[in-house]
Amino acid sequence: MASSSPVAAAGDASASRRSKLPSLTGLRFIAAALVFFFHATFSDPPMNPFADERWEEGFRWLFSKAGWTGVSFFFVLSGFVLTWSARPGDTATGFWRRRLLKIFPNHVVMWAAAMVLFAGSMTPVSAWLPNLFLIHSWFPQHETFISVNPPSWSLCSELLFYLLFPLLLGPVLRIKERALGLWAAVMVAGMLAVQLVTDFLMPQHPPTPEGFGISLWEFWFGYNFPPVRMFEFVLGMILARLVMSGAAPRVGIVPAALLCLVGYAAAMAVPFLYGLNLMTVVPIALLICAVARADVEGTPTVLRGRTMQWLGEVSFGFYLAQYVVMYSIRTRLMDERLFSPPVGVLVLLGFFCATLLVGWALLVFVERPVMRRWARPAARTAPRDEEPRTAPALR
Repeated sequence: MASSSPVAAAGDASASRRSKLPSLTGLRFIAAALVFFFHATFSDPPMNPFADERWEEGFRWLFSKAGWTGVSFFFVLSGFVLTWSARPGDTATGFWRRRLLKIFPNHVVMWAAAMVLFAGSMTPVSAWLPNLFLIHSWFPQHETFISVNPPSWSLCSELLFYLLFPLLLGPVLRIKERALGLWAAVMVAGMLAVQLVTDFLMPQHPPTPEGFGISLWEFWFGYNFPPVRMFEFVLGMILARLVMSGAAPRVGIVPAALLCLVGYAAAMAVPFLYGLNLMTVVPIALLICAVARADVEGTPTVLRGRTMQWLGEVSFGFYLAQYVVMYSIRTRLMDERLFSPPVGVLVLLGFFCATLLVGWALLVFVERPVMRRWARPAARTAPRDEEPRTAPALR
């Protein structure tokens, strides 16, 4: 079975080029931090701590697209890293086991924490049960797809990615090198098609409870419905092929980062629906390729430092814990009080540090023990000195 698995087919043609990618680990935390600050801008639920109206509005405006950008980055990076680190001799069942063990224990811990602290009293079984099994984003009801621990919606898409990855890897690896750029463009075009379908075919009512300026149906189908996020994941897979083959665009890290800022500004200017992920996905793709190529070529980056590596390792726990930490502190300990700008900044810093602490605890006491105990490596079919060095996994 191992020899015929699509995962095992990850070639082996480019195995010698697959060095570790520590800079992507560091970059991963920046994306998680963007999601954190996005959620911190919410006034309903009461996350935003600023009493000064100008500060409250300015903070919300500055990070208004940060959450969408961070999640899109995670989805593209997921496809990239899984393709880059696919193991010769691996099996689909072995791959699925490791990915489930990677995400479910942390998710269940934060799900239970959210239920005990606030969600249990307001969430019906029809919402918390799908959330527990990470299928809630498949349901168009707002009280279901945004329920219990709201950031967990993205794990529904990740589960779909993991389920389909062994089936997609073979076809992606068979794409001819000269056609990789075309297929990357097709993925972006697919994202545009999703937003056009959402804009013109989805019902325009009712509005979202968050007041996003689009309907609930548009928000669900255009952003939360797992199949529509496959374009970003497959784009990441194709980007890994481009870097492996040396055919990725030669854009440096700094220019790519500046393009991300341009894309972010464009996302703030276009209609809401088209600013969710369409304006930022190409800059994100260029940045991931630039950072990965820097690691392959041995170019030093600040993202490879010990601090950024530690932050990258705790980023998954940080991502899952941020909403629970902020909401619990704001409602149970602060009674939703608002503060002057200097104190508000300190409050945000406190939220950030508390979330880091919980993310670290999840890594040390949940994720690592589970992975050491049950995520046994698949049988190896190649000599040790012929195996590629794998990149750190996204989740």
